[in-house]
Amino acid sequence: MKLVCNGNDLADAVGKVFKAVSARTNNPILEGIKLVAQDGSLTLTATDLELAIEKVIVADVKIEGETVVPGRLFAEFVKKLTKEEIELSVADKSQLKIRYTDSEGVLQCFDAEDYPEIKEFASAQSFEVKADDFKDLVSKIAFSVSSDDSRPLLKGVLLEIDNNRVTGVALDGFRLARSVKPLVSTTANMSAIVPARCLVEIARLLEGDEPVTISIQRNYLMVDLKHTKITSRLLDGDFINYKQIIPTTFNTEVTLPAERFESGLERAMLLARADKNNLVRFDVKENYMQLSSNCENGKIEEKIAIKMEGQDLAIAFNARYYMELLRFVETETITIKFTDAVSPCVVVPSDGKEDFLYLVLPVRLID
Repeated sequence: MKLVCNGNDLADAVGKVFKAVSARTNNPILEGIKLVAQDGSLTLTATDLELAIEKVIVADVKIEGETVVPGRLFAEFVKKLTKEEIELSVADKSQLKIRYTDSEGVLQCFDAEDYPEIKEFASAQSFEVKADDFKDLVSKIAFSVSSDDSRPLLKGVLLEIDNNRVTGVALDGFRLARSVKPLVSTTANMSAIVPARCLVEIARLLEGDEPVTISIQRNYLMVDLKHTKITSRLLDGDFINYKQIIPTTFNTEVTLPAERFESGLERAMLLARADKNNLVRFDVKENYMQLSSNCENGKIEEKIAIKMEGQDLAIAFNARYYMELLRFVETETITIKFTDAVSPCVVVPSDGKEDFLYLVLPVRLID
């Protein structure tokens, strides 16, 4: 293998595919990046067997060939060479020579024949969605997945495609997040459970508001962005019937400014964090909601003007769940719907400009 390519193109490509390099593995080759030189291009591929990213750049290929280079070392090396023309060559299967200006580096390589094959898509179902819509959907829900390895399905995001819209749902047993976006087109109604980390990496690579095509075939999901291809293995199993979890009747509804709520909650959490439980009490009255937290170091009370319908209520939450969802709320006001002090509450936008919903379980108050 022998080729010449632009250093900036190479560094950009390595930076993208490196996100799929395995960080913890018993198979050293998964810590590598596969290089394939042919037909006037260099294709870089990385995978951890759950996520695969492939990037193609233009190259002057002198001799076609392939090899696998140590991922982290190669990434660190080429990002220092963005202003150079770089020559990559493999004299035998064990060493890659990197020439630039009058200098040279040599890296030990793996045999490309030992690298796992990346899933190729033939006749897959697919849907089209605007890139910025899909990025927004992922950002609004991915943080709500579980980190518990004993419940692998809850480490994924459910995507449901039907009626010209895509619904994304994530939950961890204490909270639930749902976001809905319109589709440009779809070939069929379908659903898939995608590992959240894979979905986040896909969203990071999306740019602009042009439609992006997402394909689903058996146990895989794939996004083809012209010169970049991302493939994710899907999680197998039945997702929780989330629709049964979301309450439909409420006794108290509160509308309040999201920014004022977030700043008040942040201050109330100062003592909640000190007590290591993040517990903040919400006292809902006719025209205000009081947020309060206390520990042996003191007490904080924040009053927020609200519009309320229904009954007064005292309820408590792990405030971290609210703080995390409020980071992604872009509407000026939100509505919080309560049933009682021990039932989950629902947070929705007040202005109807967005379609998101968050559900948060309360913490039982001890009088």
